Amino acid sequence: MTAQTDSLVRFLLPDAGVRGVHVHLDATWQDILSHASYPPAAAELLGEASVASALFTGHTKVDGRLSIQLRSATALRTLFAECTAAGTLRGIVQLSDDGDVPRDLTQLGDDALLAISIENPGLDPREPQRYQSLVGLGAASLDEAFEDYFRQSEQLPTRLLLAADGIRAAGLLLQKLPGDEGDVDGWTRASALFETLGKQELLDVDADTLLLRLFHEEEPQLLGARPLRFACSCSRERVGGMLQSLGEEEARAAAEPTGAVEIRCEFCGQEYHFPLTEFDILFSDAVVALPSPERLQ
Repeated sequence: MTAQTDSLVRFLLPDAGVRGVHVHLDATWQDILSHASYPPAAAELLGEASVASALFTGHTKVDGRLSIQLRSATALRTLFAECTAAGTLRGIVQLSDDGDVPRDLTQLGDDALLAISIENPGLDPREPQRYQSLVGLGAASLDEAFEDYFRQSEQLPTRLLLAADGIRAAGLLLQKLPGDEGDVDGWTRASALFETLGKQELLDVDADTLLLRLFHEEEPQLLGARPLRFACSCSRERVGGMLQSLGEEEARAAAEPTGAVEIRCEFCGQEYHFPLTEFDILFSDAVVALPSPERLQ
C-alpha cells in the first residue's frame, strides 16, 4: 500500500507504455497556507503550483530543488513554489494591494513569465548548478500550460491535472514512454481514461484507490512512494549572507533607526535579529559570505 496523504507515488502502465506520477497534499498544504492569508484564486493557484513542483521531481532527476515561478505586472506580482529532493515543500504568493489572481492565465499580460528552475549541487557547494526553462502562457490554466511545455520540450504526449482547495491539493501526470514501448493504442487508452478524472475526484481520492479506479484494466505497477512535508530552508547563516551581499554601509543604514536589522522569512515566518553590535563580526574579513539569493529563501 502507498501512503494516502502527503505523498508522491510513481507508477507505470506497462502494456500501454505510459509512466505517471501522483501527488496528494494534506497537512503539507495546510502548513504552506498557514503562513499567509490569500484570496481564493491566489490560494488555488499556489496549491496547483506546489503540487506541480512535487510532481516534476518525480518525473525529472532532481538532486537539489525544483521551483516554479510565475511573475506578472498584474495583481499577481510573484508566485513561487518549491519541492526538494528530500520531499520538502514551501511556497508563497505576492499580490498587489486588494488584488487577486485571474483564473485565466492568459489575462496576466504579455510580460508574464512562467519558469521551471532546477538547482542541483555542484562540485563546489557554494556554486550549485542551475537550469531554467521558460513555459509559454498560451493556455488558460497552469496544467494546460505545463502540458504544452512537455509536449514541445520533450516531444512526448503528456497529460496533467492539478487541483487545490482550502484543505487539500493534488495532481496527476501521465506521459508516454519514449520510443516504441507499449502497444499501438496504449496512449490513446490511457489518455481516454485520464479524461474521465475530475478535479474534485482527484482531491477526494487517495492514490491507491484512484489508480485502480482509473487504470485497473492496465494493471498499474507502483514504482515507489515517498512522503512529502512542509519545510523551509531559511537559516541565520543564509540571512547573514544576504546582508553581507548588501554591503556593510547599506546594512548599517538599515539598522541605524532601531539599532538592529529585523528580517522575517516570507515562507515560514521565522524572524531573524541582527543588532549593530554584531556587524563588526558579520562583516569581518574572516567571514566567508554564502552566495545570496535574490530574495530570502
